[in-house]
Amino acid sequence: MPQQGPPPPEVIRIPTASIACDGSGEVSPALGHPRVYLRVDPALGFVECGYCDRRFVLAGGPADSQAA
Repeated sequence: MPQQGPPPPEVIRIPTASIACDGSGEVSPALGHPRVYLRVDPALGFVECGYCDRRFVLAGGPADSQAA
């Protein structure tokens, strides 16, 4: 059963199971965090960044609420 807690600050749908996160986006990369490489857990369908708590959801995976 997934852990209950506050929702992630940002959810990003991704097309592949691997992603790099540096905390940038609306802020300059210089204000983000060190780049980390993350891999989606196939059973969960998502991975969360340990620095900025963004949740990366695999499109069409078990955690994708937009999947048809």
